[in-house]
Amino acid sequence: MRARRTFPAILLLALPVTACTTGPALENQGEVTAPPGDSRHLTIGSAGFTESDLLAQLYALLLDRAGYSTKIISVTNREIYEPALESGQIDVVPEYAATFADWLNAKKNGADAAPVGSPDLAVTMKALRALAAPRGLTVLDPGRAVDQNAFAVTSAYAKKHHLKSLSDLGRSGLPVRLAAGDECVQRPYCAPGLKKTYGIDITAVDPKGVGTTQAKQAVQSGRDQMVLTTTTDATLGEFGLVLLADDKHLQNADYLVPVVNRSRAGSEGVRKALGKLNTALTTADLARLNEQVDSWRRLPEDVARNYLRSEHLIPAG
Repeated sequence: MRARRTFPAILLLALPVTACTTGPALENQGEVTAPPGDSRHLTIGSAGFTESDLLAQLYALLLDRAGYSTKIISVTNREIYEPALESGQIDVVPEYAATFADWLNAKKNGADAAPVGSPDLAVTMKALRALAAPRGLTVLDPGRAVDQNAFAVTSAYAKKHHLKSLSDLGRSGLPVRLAAGDECVQRPYCAPGLKKTYGIDITAVDPKGVGTTQAKQAVQSGRDQMVLTTTTDATLGEFGLVLLADDKHLQNADYLVPVVNRSRAGSEGVRKALGKLNTALTTADLARLNEQVDSWRRLPEDVARNYLRSEHLIPAG
């Protein structure tokens, strides 16, 4: 099987994003009346990090199997790839429901707009689709995989204090120094939310970033007691870390969703092809796929193809 090339964004996004507008003008929001398109040649966008690269490859392989011709481009900035998705220069991107809903909401209503993403997936999807549709975008159904913010401690610390959830940590009354991004001090899903929702005694935020090696090493060494990471972090085991369950649902519903340009890729054929992934891919699956790329140094396309074959979504031959 031929290798699929991933093109740098500059080669395919050389034209201004207004050059070939296929979605409705924003002054005509809500007036999407044309039938969904079904272009047989589709461009899939990746945001340039491991998980997005993997999802783009999974999408491409499933669409290839369904008779489409695909290519992948890497565009690391949402401020670039979202307008390109509206214009039809990109046809499909993997996104995260709550994050993308809030991003579109801020784009429409300003940076200070109240968030519309929430821990409730149905509420989040309703808001996301309402924001996406006037821009000529269709949000397909979410699957089982979710990449949310998450918090991890060492397995030894969890065992010593009988911790399985963030509620357990709150009840323990233990003082916690948290390794995270510096914005954690103010973000409602981070230090303030941990205090308000779980009663966790956050004594300080150690600004080492979200899920970085330095942040994990700080917890591993005992300098910090907990680290902010994500539910699909593939390297926790290497540092002896385990996630604590977000049992009161502090985090928003960042389920993986394909977003497509309606006039080019809004067809039932695209929906069915990508929908096959929804019955298979779980959060744990995605973490394992990330690990194969990040830790085992395998190519995203090879990892994606092997996964789809193991789930009998594409032929083994």
